[in-house]
Amino acid sequence: MTTFPFPAAQALVLALAAAVLRAQDPRETPERPAHGGHEARPGAEAPAPAFRLLDVSLDLLTAVGTSTERDHVLRELKGGGHDPRKRGFSLRNVELSLAGAVDPYFRAEAHVVTYVDAFDQETVVELEEAFLTTQALPAGLQLEVGQSFTEFGLHNPRHPHAWSFLDQPVILSRVFGPDGMRGPGARLSWVLPLPFFAELHGGVQNASGETMASFLASDEFYEERAIGGRSFVARDVRSLADLVWLGRLRTSFGLGAETSLTLGASVLFGPNATGPGADTQVFGADFTWHWHGTGGSGGRPLVTVEGEVVARRFVAAEQVDVNDPGDPGDDFVVARDTLEDLGAYVQVLWNFAPRWTAGLRGEWASGAGGSYVAATDRFDRAGDPFRADRVRLSSLLSFELTEFSRIRLQYDFDDSDAHGGDAHSVWLGFDVNLGKHAAHAD
Repeated sequence: MTTFPFPAAQALVLALAAAVLRAQDPRETPERPAHGGHEARPGAEAPAPAFRLLDVSLDLLTAVGTSTERDHVLRELKGGGHDPRKRGFSLRNVELSLAGAVDPYFRAEAHVVTYVDAFDQETVVELEEAFLTTQALPAGLQLEVGQSFTEFGLHNPRHPHAWSFLDQPVILSRVFGPDGMRGPGARLSWVLPLPFFAELHGGVQNASGETMASFLASDEFYEERAIGGRSFVARDVRSLADLVWLGRLRTSFGLGAETSLTLGASVLFGPNATGPGADTQVFGADFTWHWHGTGGSGGRPLVTVEGEVVARRFVAAEQVDVNDPGDPGDDFVVARDTLEDLGAYVQVLWNFAPRWTAGLRGEWASGAGGSYVAATDRFDRAGDPFRADRVRLSSLLSFELTEFSRIRLQYDFDDSDAHGGDAHSVWLGFDVNLGKHAAHAD
């Protein structure tokens, strides 16, 4: 996580926006002649190439709310970095998106986000995504290269402004960290030549960095929420086995004139940060069911039901906890172990009137294998807020003032073994969009 003082962050965003506007001004970027046009006169200065940016937008997400729990507990119950995680007001996310066709062969996107950390009030600026996508490969193939969200399941590839609810599902916060799983790499997709839609994804990304929580992660990430209480061990990339590999299959088909179903399955595997020979596998299955019916507004289905189940198998290497550096005999050996985490969510969205949507979401998360507690040399998963058994139920009421703004009211009931009690929270979110926004992958 990179932090900057607010004036510097503000200057960065404003400077980038100003550069985009100048680049779009035809007075600043004279258009070059089309192929086959007249050549420039001898000695004449060649015109600058045109920069044609198709989509520029700014998304602003804010929230205000309260809870029966204090802020230090909310910080753990709300594990997503863009969740409303504190009583009072939150600037959850500001995203500047730039997207356009480079030429007939490539399309480019960049998404820069900034928000105010709910607890230390520092302004955070991150390059969320920046990648190229091919537009002209044959045989249903498409290649994506750059920094991007990992296309695992339904929720992880979505940007916060595309979330139906205000917060990230519990199991995804545990497995993919507070900001979702993303990083530099490449992804190749192939639309299979079948009589129904089916798309196969294969991808590879760097395993290190704070957004690679279940893999090589970072020292900073482990200081905040070490997986299973283990210590961070830095590892170099020595072979292809030290990268993260993705496989995903998605298919959809109609179940009649008004109903459709989409099914998906995903798998990830790569090394983790607990020591040599330690690795992680993540498995997922997801579905989306749409009933278009009559009465839906804005081109949306009348009813949408979707859900995911995610399982992580985290093989933690043997480690030695030096309890007392002056007494080697007091060292404690944390044995090699396999930590398993499993969770799911299902949500229903009902577009019951023009501009009005109601929603319900149920979540559950559990696991196996002990989380190490250094102070006691014992293992206690129930005391680990990011691995303990959890149940969360949420209700939602959303009203769209226009296609560029909406208000959302959400209630959460949380039950976590790590905190020994129920939590009730209410949040009011207000989202606005400035400009034309390119569609994100579903």
